[in-house]
Amino acid sequence: MLGKKECEIGLWAIDELVSPIASQVEYHFLKWVDQPEFIFALVYRLTRDFLVGVSEVLQPLIDRARLLSCSAREAWVSAMVHMLCMFLEKRVFPALAERYKDKEMKLEVISSWLHLADLIVAFDKQMQSLLSSEAGLFLPDSERFEGLSQGISILIIFCNKPDWLKIWAKIEFKSAWRKLKAELKDARAWLTNTKHRVDFNGSTESEKFLLSTREDYKAPLIADSVLKIAWEMVDRCQTLPAILVRAKFIRSTVIRFLWSFFNVLLLHCKNAELSFNDPDDDAFVKVCGSINAAVYVESKLQEWSDDARFLMMRIAENDSNIQKRNGGTTDDCCFFGEEIKSLAEFETNWLTEILAVLLRQFEALIGTYIHKRKHCKQEQNLTTSEVSAALEPSVSDDIVEALDTLRSQLKVLQANLNPKDFLDMWRSVADGLDHFITTSILTGDVRFSSRGIRQFEADMQALFLVFQPFCACPEAFFPTIGETLKLLTMNEEGIKHLQIALSGNKNEKCLKLFGFPHLSFDQVAKILKNMKFEDCS
Repeated sequence: MLGKKECEIGLWAIDELVSPIASQVEYHFLKWVDQPEFIFALVYRLTRDFLVGVSEVLQPLIDRARLLSCSAREAWVSAMVHMLCMFLEKRVFPALAERYKDKEMKLEVISSWLHLADLIVAFDKQMQSLLSSEAGLFLPDSERFEGLSQGISILIIFCNKPDWLKIWAKIEFKSAWRKLKAELKDARAWLTNTKHRVDFNGSTESEKFLLSTREDYKAPLIADSVLKIAWEMVDRCQTLPAILVRAKFIRSTVIRFLWSFFNVLLLHCKNAELSFNDPDDDAFVKVCGSINAAVYVESKLQEWSDDARFLMMRIAENDSNIQKRNGGTTDDCCFFGEEIKSLAEFETNWLTEILAVLLRQFEALIGTYIHKRKHCKQEQNLTTSEVSAALEPSVSDDIVEALDTLRSQLKVLQANLNPKDFLDMWRSVADGLDHFITTSILTGDVRFSSRGIRQFEADMQALFLVFQPFCACPEAFFPTIGETLKLLTMNEEGIKHLQIALSGNKNEKCLKLFGFPHLSFDQVAKILKNMKFEDCS
């Protein structure tokens, strides 16, 4: 235990070896304050050159003294890092922090600070490589460095200086935001790789929904840029020894950056001006691109949250009750919980907006058709050609435009929306049309003549064909319309049998026995009542 304690407070021989070196190099450090890359290069070279001697001379003495778990190599690297930390903490960062307050000097300070941060991150990785031959060699890099980084990182400076950490985080965020704005100015930012197409009739249909890459999600290029910039900020703070300080830095930079991007997505959708009065293809493409980006980023944030490093940060935050004090309501196990929730809501809201536009426009275009179905007039003295047409009716002229428009819009959505959301979308459209058409027809005083029934069946078959490219049996997604057609085409004997059954039992369970689980008792009664053999236009 004594040996272990001695190792924790450092090796006296190492400290004595570093002390004269620190005195000698400080002269050079002061000359290179404006060129810190020379400072880091000198410290690394000294650490590396003396490393072999330290290991070969001091380590045998340590082993002979039976100082448990004590490494001369690690103590040497730690001491050299500590020496550089002391210089930066006394001579460099105080000056930068003071100059940062001066607005005229801020741009120069930001550049210097970012350059210094780059050097620190690179230097910490170099120090890690010098220790890679120790006992932790067979561990993953992240786990090996987690154990070695306590005190062996220049970033330990920020653990004791929250004001400097705040300045660094603010600088990193502004730098990331500038990068994103530059990306957004590129005309290709919202372009999507369109080589990936969804073929619902393909033999590998189920594989089309196993989304992993940006191309799978049909997300625009800007989504990858956002994730790359965000991860760069995550990577820059990985050597921060204190896990709570690391979490605080990420929340002040990465999280803030992501919320700014969420606002960009929202603005992009609003600028599309999606309206049911005159929805154009470009509006659908823009909204789909934003939805795909949101879904893709959401999936990546979920992956990050499952990473051990973020799980540890989240556990540390829960233990310190940081989120509770800040009024947070995120999932206790998910570091990016609020962000994932926000993206899911964004996706739902704009998919609902697209659905509403499709249904409202269809309703507007089919208005004349519904009006005629509700106000049928008896026709007599049909000519021979009219009788022939009535026996095999074509699609009503009043519904053709609505069907063509719907087919065109679904084709645009299929090409631009990610496969999973498009699957939900066309099914929701089918469900909405099923409810709308059935309700609209049955609310009027419709007389279901034999000719009118054949015409309605032809029109509905045309509607089913619109959804044929997406599934083998589209009529299955129009259950109410299908049951209405089934009821209208029943023979007289079947109708009488149904009427008798319903007259004695008005329970809707009886309808399920006859194969009408989606129609209400009142709807069935009204259809049966209005089944008259009159010719209607």
